[in-house]
Amino acid sequence: MNDRAAVGASVAVTHFAGRAGDHNDRAMAASPRLARALADRFGAAPTVIGSPRPALSTGWEIELDAARPELERLAAHYRDLFERGETPVTALGRCAVALATLPVVAHHRPDAVVVWFDAHADVNTPESTTTGYLGGLALSGPLGAWESGLGAEVATENVILAGVRDIDPPETEFVGWSRLLLVAPGPDFGPRLGDAVAGRPVYVHVDCDVLEPGIVPTDYNVRDGISLAELHDAATALARSEIVGIEIGELETITGDEALSPLLDALGPVFDSLG
Repeated sequence: MNDRAAVGASVAVTHFAGRAGDHNDRAMAASPRLARALADRFGAAPTVIGSPRPALSTGWEIELDAARPELERLAAHYRDLFERGETPVTALGRCAVALATLPVVAHHRPDAVVVWFDAHADVNTPESTTTGYLGGLALSGPLGAWESGLGAEVATENVILAGVRDIDPPETEFVGWSRLLLVAPGPDFGPRLGDAVAGRPVYVHVDCDVLEPGIVPTDYNVRDGISLAELHDAATALARSEIVGIEIGELETITGDEALSPLLDALGPVFDSLG
C-alpha cells in the first residue's frame, strides 16, 4: 500500500460529458455509464462538466474552438481539486480532453509521471497531422509541441507511452528526438511498466483502444493490444506508487453497466490504492 492510501485519499469523481473532437456520438453515450460505475465504486456523486451535443466530425481547429469553453471549465475544476488535495477519477469521452487535464496535473504535481495507455501515441501536431483529428494532438499539446491555449507544462521525461503500437512516421520522429519512453505490448508488460515508472507518483490516462480489439467497444481497433490480465498486471505495478489521478476514455456505446465490470476490475489495483 502506498503512503497516500495509508492516510486515506479523498477521491473526486468527475464526468466530462461534452464533445471534444468526436466524429460520432458513441463515446458521449458511453461516458455517463462509465461515470456512474466510477461513482458507485467510490461512493461519490460525480461532478458533471459539459453536456453532450451532436458530433461535428471536422478539423482539429474548429473542434478545439467548439470544445474550449467546457475544456476550460474542466481545467478550472482540476485546479480546484488539486488545491483541495483531492484525487481526480474522471470519465471522459475522447482522449482530446487530456489537453485540459494534463497541464493542470503537471503544474500541481511536477513530480508525477503520466502513464499514457493508448493504441496511439497522439503526438502529431497541426503541421504533421494527415487527418486533422483533434485526438491525434491530445498528448503533443500538453507537451508543448503546439499551442492549444490550455497549457503545456508536461515534461517529456515525465511521460510513458504504455501499450502504444500505432505510431505515424512524424510521431516516430517526435518520440525519438523527445526521448519519450515507450513500453510496448508484449511479454512482462506490467513488470516492464513498473520498472519504467521507477516508484514515481503516477497520473494514469487510459484510452480503451489500448486493449486487444473486441474486449470493449472502441472507435479504433488496432491489433496486438494488451489483454485485461495484462492491464491488471500493469495496474498492480502502478499501484505500488502514489496515484495522483486517473482518467478513462475512448469507450463507446455499451449495452449495460455490467459490461464495464471487467474493465474496471482490471484497473482495480489502482482504484484500491486510492482507498
